[in-house]
Amino acid sequence: MTGRVAGKVALITGAGTGIGRACFKLFAEEGASVVGIGRTQATLDESLAEVAADGGQGMVIAADLSKEADVQRLVEQTIARYGRIDILVHAAGVGWSWGEKSPGSMNDVTTTTKEKWDEVLGINLDSCFFLCRAVVPVMQKQGKGSVVNVSSISGMRGMPTAHTYTASKGAVISMTKAMAATYAKDGIRTNCVAPGYTDTPMIRSVMGVFDDPQLAEHITPMKRAGTPREMAYGCLFLASDEASYCNGVILPIDGGTTARQ
Repeated sequence: MTGRVAGKVALITGAGTGIGRACFKLFAEEGASVVGIGRTQATLDESLAEVAADGGQGMVIAADLSKEADVQRLVEQTIARYGRIDILVHAAGVGWSWGEKSPGSMNDVTTTTKEKWDEVLGINLDSCFFLCRAVVPVMQKQGKGSVVNVSSISGMRGMPTAHTYTASKGAVISMTKAMAATYAKDGIRTNCVAPGYTDTPMIRSVMGVFDDPQLAEHITPMKRAGTPREMAYGCLFLASDEASYCNGVILPIDGGTTARQ
């Protein structure tokens, strides 16, 4: 590896699984001290063990990012350990599979209750707000920082269902642009990766669609799902100094799905 984020402290949410775990491992490989955040201690411990086995440096903190107190606690613990936060990659969130755990949460507007609306927005959007509100002042004091939010191509276009999910991801994109316009003067860049279909637990139950060549081609010109590692490379680029003139970028990594729009 090339040490593209060597010497930096990277706070990465969703680090226990999927894209977040891929970022946690890749950023460590590229020289960062990584702080992994997630809901489940066991999966976080697995991620940390993989990083340590490769010689990486890091720590993990279990937290509920929809709760402001938890977010403040994890930021304080990171500062206590490392003294700074150079990078925030916010990859935590729920998607299609959440509908299996929480029936009704991935419905359309007319069949979504206020309870389910609040639930999904709390996990996907409030978490982004709480994290950025806590981390940006740290970066302002440092005079430099990089924020990468992980949204979805679903936030860029309409979906026939999962309306609350779509709304939350669209809001993350808008928040990213607003932050980019506001905090560039403080040396803080804010960008966003918008994954397409990615082979993670979030959509694993519907991955069978790629076994049908016609359906696969309808989903994306590349006829396959992306990998978490492919999404992590996009996050790494935007977080690194290689992207020093990237601010307010919304980067689809989707095999060409949105190219048809």
